[in-house]
Amino acid sequence: MSTQKTQSSGKIAVAGERELVIGYRLIGIEDTFVVSGEEASKTIQDLYHSGKFSLIIASDAVRNALPAVFRKKIEASIEPLVLFMPAMEGNIQEESIAALAKRVLGISIPTS
Repeated sequence: MSTQKTQSSGKIAVAGERELVIGYRLIGIEDTFVVSGEEASKTIQDLYHSGKFSLIIASDAVRNALPAVFRKKIEASIEPLVLFMPAMEGNIQEESIAALAKRVLGISIPTS
């Protein structure tokens, strides 16, 4: 087992809008970052390349701020796993759950 995986085991980071970050702070996640725009892109890239985290949770707005090439790379990554959370307003789309299952579990969930 590599030292990077040993060091990152179990650590979680959260980056996004204030509302998303506060929720994770309340449940005890310490590595949280309120970010937007260009700052969001830099923060996610730094977290991803740090080797300190097993899971990085970010908002869809952060996802949209990422360069397309890097976004594609992290969407295919499982070490660390990067999850994008939909905005708290409106409804959560089935597509995002289906895409997550496909990436993490390798299974397709048919949508009706």
